[in-house]
Amino acid sequence: MTKCSKMAQKLLMSAAVALVFSFLLACQLSASTAPSVAAIEPAAWEMPQDLDAKAYFLNCESDFKRVTAELGGFTGFKPATDLALLNKLNNMDLILDQQLSRAGLYSNVHPNKEVRSAAEVCEQRFVEVSTDIGLSRTIYDQLQHVDSAKLNLTDKRYLEHLLRDYRRSGVDKDQATRDKIKKLSEDINLLGQEFEKNYREGGKKIELSSVQELKGLPADYIERHKPNAEGKIIISTDTPDYMPVMQYAKNDALRERLYRAYRDMAYPDNKRVLENLMAKRYELAQILGYPNYATYVTEDKMIQSPQNAQEFIDKVSVLATPLAQQEYQVLLKRLQKINPKATRVDDWQKMYLQELIKKEKYQVDAQQIRQYFPFAKVQQGIFDLTQTMFGVTIRPWQTETWHPSVKAFEILDKNQVIGRFYLDMHPREGKYKHAAQFGIQSGIKGVQLPIAALVCNFPGGENPNELMEHSDVETYLHEFGHLLHTLFSGEHERIAFSGTRTEWDFVEAPLQMLEEWVWDAETLASFARNQKGEVIPTSLVKKMRAGRDFGRGLWTKHQLFYAATSLNVYNKNPAEIDLDKLTAKIQATYSPFGYVDGTHFYASFGHLNGYSAIYYTYMWSLVIASDMFSEFEKQGLRNPEVAQRYRKMVLAPGGSKDAVELVQDFLGRPFSFDAFTKNLEKTH
Repeated sequence: MTKCSKMAQKLLMSAAVALVFSFLLACQLSASTAPSVAAIEPAAWEMPQDLDAKAYFLNCESDFKRVTAELGGFTGFKPATDLALLNKLNNMDLILDQQLSRAGLYSNVHPNKEVRSAAEVCEQRFVEVSTDIGLSRTIYDQLQHVDSAKLNLTDKRYLEHLLRDYRRSGVDKDQATRDKIKKLSEDINLLGQEFEKNYREGGKKIELSSVQELKGLPADYIERHKPNAEGKIIISTDTPDYMPVMQYAKNDALRERLYRAYRDMAYPDNKRVLENLMAKRYELAQILGYPNYATYVTEDKMIQSPQNAQEFIDKVSVLATPLAQQEYQVLLKRLQKINPKATRVDDWQKMYLQELIKKEKYQVDAQQIRQYFPFAKVQQGIFDLTQTMFGVTIRPWQTETWHPSVKAFEILDKNQVIGRFYLDMHPREGKYKHAAQFGIQSGIKGVQLPIAALVCNFPGGENPNELMEHSDVETYLHEFGHLLHTLFSGEHERIAFSGTRTEWDFVEAPLQMLEEWVWDAETLASFARNQKGEVIPTSLVKKMRAGRDFGRGLWTKHQLFYAATSLNVYNKNPAEIDLDKLTAKIQATYSPFGYVDGTHFYASFGHLNGYSAIYYTYMWSLVIASDMFSEFEKQGLRNPEVAQRYRKMVLAPGGSKDAVELVQDFLGRPFSFDAFTKNLEKTH
């Protein structure tokens, strides 16, 4: 799975109606064992007893009453001007955005289980009122009478998006149908909460009897996993435990055991939840006049249709296949040196074999590389890179946090604070398992600063000098890029255009491009130092770059397996789908690595909730990212003039322009496949 899970990043499209039909129908977050389809009921609106949960709940309840009153105020509302109507909607969105964002964050990261539960209930209530707004004929009828000719360009776009999203919501249906849509929207949110909570709390552990089973793993990893009182070594499916085992453990049986545990997280509970979610989304799409949910959810994206998405997946598959086949044979031959009887490479073996090949063929030793990436130095290095490229300053922000390990900062431009952010970077019980940016407060010009949180699961919680993998550094910069997108685009008057509210299948592109900087020798030399203070050698970075491309074809094909799974789960009647058979068939079609019998990866594939049918987004965005990066390659990776132009033309506009236009503004031409194709055609 790619490094950035967007179920947490609420890409609200245009106003309250978009909150419903982008957040609700695509970005739902977290609750527990799946109910039957007919028995979904929200939690009771009851005051919690825990003091922290109660304080949070009272704030939520107060804003719920405010937004309900705002909605009621549209009845009989006769705005003096069209602008007054748009402003009233925008003000209502401010309340919705803040409470839904906070609920999504707290339900996923708060250490107090009572607060997490309260956040889920708060989210459910705001989902209900958001659905009412999205199905309000009163508001829709008023918007239809707005004279767009009298609006400025921003508000004209705002109105166009509002009307588009209201029509997509089913507002023009009769009352009985709108009631069904409302109930389905609420059910979908509850099921999304079920799915995420099961996954968040569904981590698994395995026991080892001897330290000998950890042979090949770094010394600091072994030191952190000492035998307990019973003499057992406990390894979890959390990322800092899981990834090193897949990458370094010589014990094939250990890798297989942990892989099977990892691929079975949240199973069987989430199989039932996902099947219910698929059914509800299909039913909703049918009521709205679409043949399936994939058609509905792709309509307002850059890709426009599931047919186009499938064509894109197949086009990339054709491009990647020759390289992937070549790389697979290299892996198989290396495996046969270990086991002469091997006839295939299994999914739990690929990372280990790739590391061996990179070490032997390219002299790239990941364990040697990681000595240069202690967590604290990496974090400061990313701060310094941001300050150098974009001419900003990052400094600590004195404020309360939800956990002692969470750090807070603010970002200044010309001595003016333009945004604030939290870093929640290390794993703990009950916390979100992957890496993502969570919005907290959208930036509105003259009203409020943007605030967001970066939530990851890196080493370094108890020891800031704990070493990171180079891939972790890449992930950190990627996710930090999402944060910058939010903070640099907080100068809009309409919440609909603030932050990362561009087309969903574009939003990964700017951040995938930023990953390139952790492969740049000059950038790495600015912060990558070992305990002796030695800078990472340029010769080592050259080897890293030489070995980087090995596995690119295999990775691309495996990503297409995820993308095709996402699309095919939602592009037909779910009554026709057997999840186990479907995922096995799709993996056989796209990935060189066969499906591992007895595993059920879809139960913890959070994108099937958050992204629904549009996981193709990651590969689509990578095509655009590759093209945008070519501009930096020509003019210098650390060229502040290019960086400022990128900030101004790609990040700052938020959703105020179509993504195609943003890219064209930066490149001076439409984007193309050329750079992406060139990367795939590299041979070894």
